[in-house]
Amino acid sequence: MSPPSRTAQRGVVTRPFTLWKEVATAYLAPALSAGLGGFLSGQPELTRAAFTSIGATSALVACGVGAWLHRRGRPRRWTASAPRPVLTLGLAMTAAAIAGLAGWFGSDWLPSHTPVPDAGWLERLWIDLPLSAGLAAAIVTWRWHGTTLRQQA
Repeated sequence: MSPPSRTAQRGVVTRPFTLWKEVATAYLAPALSAGLGGFLSGQPELTRAAFTSIGATSALVACGVGAWLHRRGRPRRWTASAPRPVLTLGLAMTAAAIAGLAGWFGSDWLPSHTPVPDAGWLERLWIDLPLSAGLAAAIVTWRWHGTTLRQQA
C-alpha cells in the first residue's frame, strides 16, 4: 500500500477541473477589475474594453486552452508530464502571440485595407488581446495542471 499523498495528509479536497467555471472566471475577473480601474481612473474607453475585448478574449482563450488540455477528461501524456511552469509559459506565450496577430490585424491591417473605419476602440486591440490571452492561458493551464497532478496522486 502506498503512503497517502501530501494533499490527502492535509485533508484538502481536490476539486475537479470544470471548464465552464474556468471560462466564467476568465471573463469576470479581468472584466470586473479592468472595468473598475477604468471607472475609478475616469477612462470610459477602458471600462468599455473591459467587458468586450478584454473579458471576451479571456473567456475565449480560457475555453479553447481548457478544452484542448482537458480533451474528454483525459490529458495528453506530454501535457501532464511536462513541468508546470514550462507548460504554462509555453501555452501563455503561444496564446499571446496568436492574439497579438489578431490584434494587429484588427487595429492596423483591417482599417487600412478595408472600408472598416479606423475607430478608437480598434487601437486598443493590439494590447488588449495579447495581454488578455496570455493571462487567461497561463491561469487556466496552471490550474488545470494542478488538478491533473492531484488526480494522479
